[in-house]
Amino acid sequence: MELPSKLVENAVNEMAQLPGIGKRTALRLVLHLLKQPLEQTEGLTNALATMRKDIQFCQTCHTISDAEICGICANPSRDKAIICVVEDVRDVMALENTGMFKGVYHVLGGKISPIEGIGPSQLKITSLVEKAKLGVITEIIFALSSTMEGDTTNFYIYKQIKDLAIKTSTIARGIAVGDELEYADEVTLGRSLLNRIPFETSIRQ
Repeated sequence: MELPSKLVENAVNEMAQLPGIGKRTALRLVLHLLKQPLEQTEGLTNALATMRKDIQFCQTCHTISDAEICGICANPSRDKAIICVVEDVRDVMALENTGMFKGVYHVLGGKISPIEGIGPSQLKITSLVEKAKLGVITEIIFALSSTMEGDTTNFYIYKQIKDLAIKTSTIARGIAVGDELEYADEVTLGRSLLNRIPFETSIRQ
């Protein structure tokens, strides 16, 4: 793609690195920004720079946060004894949008995937097991996507905690096998959460 300005070309190349953004879409976005008042463009760049510099990860559940402890973990009305294990922050957002879960979360930061070189040590599994050993948790809900990697991760964690006095469950298979959690509609996702089943049952199916 030949562009008349090296400055525009550099901006397009940077924008095109975003997921789902091709060169043509990136060019449209860059040209749109050029038409806007300078203050608006500066507001966008400042917001992105500040977010990247100041964003934190909750010390308790590992989701993104503006403070050391996120709003969900800090909320006294949430049931700290029930933990929903998810892959990343997008899954937290998806489950929160259902309005049906009143416990707290634990964000692993990914799934075990030998093909991609991701092992248990690269995920937030150890801190989850440590929480479980404190004797405060009554239930752990596995809410990872219904993929081979998700099931492998669920089973790995289950083996670490199966001897503890903790109920383990998994969201019902209203989520189609192979589907990513973040793309499920809120009604289906909410029902899957409410109709969760014992994890031991899911590994025998």
